[in-house]
Amino acid sequence: MEDAPRGIRPGEELDAAKLSAYLDQQFGPGALTVSQFPGGHSNLTYLVRHGERELVLRRPPFGSKVKTAHDMGREFTVLTRLWPVYDRAPRPYAYEPTGEVLGAPFYLMERRRGVILRREVPAEVAGDLPRIRRICEHLVDALVDLHAVDYSAAGLADFGKPVGYIERQVTGWSKRYVDSQTDDIPSVNEAAAWLQSHIPPEGPPALIHNDFKFDNVIFDPSLERITGVLDWEMATVGDPLMDLGMSLSYWVEPGDQQSFYQLSFGPSARPGMMTRREYADRYLERSGRRADNLVFYYAFGLFKTAVVLQQIYYRWRKGITSDQRFAALIAGVRILSEQARAAINRGSI
Repeated sequence: MEDAPRGIRPGEELDAAKLSAYLDQQFGPGALTVSQFPGGHSNLTYLVRHGERELVLRRPPFGSKVKTAHDMGREFTVLTRLWPVYDRAPRPYAYEPTGEVLGAPFYLMERRRGVILRREVPAEVAGDLPRIRRICEHLVDALVDLHAVDYSAAGLADFGKPVGYIERQVTGWSKRYVDSQTDDIPSVNEAAAWLQSHIPPEGPPALIHNDFKFDNVIFDPSLERITGVLDWEMATVGDPLMDLGMSLSYWVEPGDQQSFYQLSFGPSARPGMMTRREYADRYLERSGRRADNLVFYYAFGLFKTAVVLQQIYYRWRKGITSDQRFAALIAGVRILSEQARAAINRGSI
């Protein structure tokens, strides 16, 4: 079940000669091999073996011109300051900002080995309902612990602008949708309008991940501990309930519309898993925070994820990328926005 790299997808190869020279300069001489981790639709992730050292390389997708969405320097900075105080954050080692080596900035970090849960739990765990519930608890608790980090003491006080964060998020992601729109999907516009008219008061800020889900965390082989949290490209300082809402938006549960199951970001609908309400309740109990309108945060998470998929689909539609995985993402935009509309209409997550 260990998350393993595979061959490199066509069109996403790295310049081995230039990378080897860079690594020799940074770490000393060593033979180079490169493979690619298959998951993810945004930044690209590679396993780099250089001599006896294993490193993970992160770089933006080929052809992307959305610099703020793929800021390698920002991701490197947050990990540099976070790993000493949050043990699930991988340690970064080097950052190349110029693009002269690989045609785009990239950074290198330690490899955290372990299990990433995607659509299923291991067969030996499937019938152990208490253990499956503990898996959910570990996930929630890792998010609570992140939000408890003293981000100012960690040197991240200037990492975001928490005042007005919620309103900026709603306005900004609404504009991103308009800028990348390809199809007429009324439920997206309806969700955007509802969110704009229901912005809640902000609570105490925290360092937030903004993409916290099963396939962005690494469990140890026993599934009794989370050893790594990945993909920090959208981390910032803001309202932690927005982070909770994003995490909930990835949580498919029994009773959801059948189409929503197509977008499962983890095994959350499997027997023994928490419901979204139970997930939120554990978070609120352990964090001591209060949420008067969970539907807002959940609907925003669904809306934002729909816009992310729309942006990726736009790149494929315009020929900026040829990755055929992206061709079907427009269906995801519809499914997510319809899920948001349904939650708004029923008034519950």
